[in-house]
Amino acid sequence: MLIGLWIRDVVLIEALDLSIGPGLTVLTGETGAGKSIVLDALGLAVGARAEAGLVRRGAAQAAASAVFAPAPTHPVWDLLEEKGLSYARDEDLVLRRTLSADGRSRGFVNDQATGVGVLKEIGEALLEVHGQHETVGLLDARTHRPLLDAFGGLEPQGRAAAERWRAWRAAKEAVEALRAEVARADAETEELTLRLAELDRLDPREGEEAELAEERAILGAAEKAIADIAAAREVFDGLAPRTAAAVRALDRARERALLAGAAEGGAAVKRLTEASAALDRVLIEAAEAEAAVDAAAEAFDFEPDRLEKAEERLFDLRGLARKLGVSVETLPTLRARFAERLQAVESSADALKAAEGALAAAREAYLAAAGELSASRAAAGERLAGAVMAELAPLKLDKARFRVAVAGLAEDKAGPNGLDRVAFEIATNPGAPFGDLGAIASGGELARFALALKAALAGRGAGPQPLMIFDEVDQGVGGAVADAVGLRLKRLADEAQVLVVTHSPQVAARGDAHWRIAKAGEGERLRTTVEPLATAEREEELARMLAGAEITDAARAAARALIKA
Repeated sequence: MLIGLWIRDVVLIEALDLSIGPGLTVLTGETGAGKSIVLDALGLAVGARAEAGLVRRGAAQAAASAVFAPAPTHPVWDLLEEKGLSYARDEDLVLRRTLSADGRSRGFVNDQATGVGVLKEIGEALLEVHGQHETVGLLDARTHRPLLDAFGGLEPQGRAAAERWRAWRAAKEAVEALRAEVARADAETEELTLRLAELDRLDPREGEEAELAEERAILGAAEKAIADIAAAREVFDGLAPRTAAAVRALDRARERALLAGAAEGGAAVKRLTEASAALDRVLIEAAEAEAAVDAAAEAFDFEPDRLEKAEERLFDLRGLARKLGVSVETLPTLRARFAERLQAVESSADALKAAEGALAAAREAYLAAAGELSASRAAAGERLAGAVMAELAPLKLDKARFRVAVAGLAEDKAGPNGLDRVAFEIATNPGAPFGDLGAIASGGELARFALALKAALAGRGAGPQPLMIFDEVDQGVGGAVADAVGLRLKRLADEAQVLVVTHSPQVAARGDAHWRIAKAGEGERLRTTVEPLATAEREEELARMLAGAEITDAARAAARALIKA
């Protein structure tokens, strides 16, 4: 609901602060008094197209603020969140805009600077304008389907269709992902099989590289030790025979010395005996040393080809790791991953088949729900058309025809809202083809038609009603038709806030609040004023509207009768 309008320097309005209540507020005044200026200022505040001509002559800029008090559940709060604007659902919503004399403008929402486009989006969620020159709201075909669904009470069916559509979309995404997976897997199968075969043949073990490196180091050292032992062993080759021959030679020399008469205890015999004994000891020590060297060689337990096998194994592991672009330590993990991948390839075909079955079922479920929704919309459209047609005759639109066109969409256009394009269409003359609202109806007819449609929708759960503005909806009509217009405006105001600019006393008499627009001053000092009218002043204004320049007692009496009616 709009609760306040603050205007500064807009055309002939220098400064104006208006408090606006619920129900029906009527604006009246002489032709040219500036009734449209108030609506222009409101339009400025809510992002409507504005030109520099709105700035009062001599002023640097025009400014207008509109203060709304939407219900906590109003969808405008979600729009504010979508636009990244801060708000509190239990506080007022202030839309403000300034327009400089050079045509530049700035928009604000709760004093947060924002683009005029955002301001317009928010404004469209809060009010509708129906007038001689424009109708905002009903001309937008995007509003027709939600209005029809609300009129027909089809929201539960709509939610069911939306749920089925989301399930269908999820099933589609699952199938597409599996198909891509299968395609990738098929392309990788040959490579995976080859790589897995290499890994299976090599059969790498966790920690094997470190074990082989350690074993190679030990075996390398052992091989060198064995070579050193072999070199040492060569020393003993022929040592014993030569030493034994030396002992025998010394013994012969001793015997010859004794035969030659040398004394047994003589120096020469003694030295030869000692030398022979020493060589005997050499023979014994050499035999022991040779046995120790042989024992040391046997202790190494060295297999000649074991080092070669370890080096070949390590070479093979590192070669495959380089080929696959991984470390040797990750080869066992990679082997398990390749095996799982191949297993997934084998099972992905079954998974794809199951997913395609689920997709078909989800599609059928959606099409069934959308089909039921389409049938319900067609039936609701017939009822809405009948209700609107019943409103047309009293509004002097008895030759017009109205229908709700529910056209089926192709399956590739499916969405959460079903498979329908809903459009409100009219034909203003017998035999004329149906067409879109804006293309067929004239300004006055369109405003009254909007009133008829709103009256038909009233009380049918059509969601939160925005502020509705009707600009001279009674143009060109009078008497009973004007009274019918006023009655319907009053009926709308029972559940929504309505502002109407009118020249009809029958319409003005229905107002819950009455503002009189007038001009004051002369020349450069000419200003537009807005005066809320009390009961007596209101009677006088209605009498003026009835009688013209000269207000008679009869006119005053007729005015009182209209107010009481």
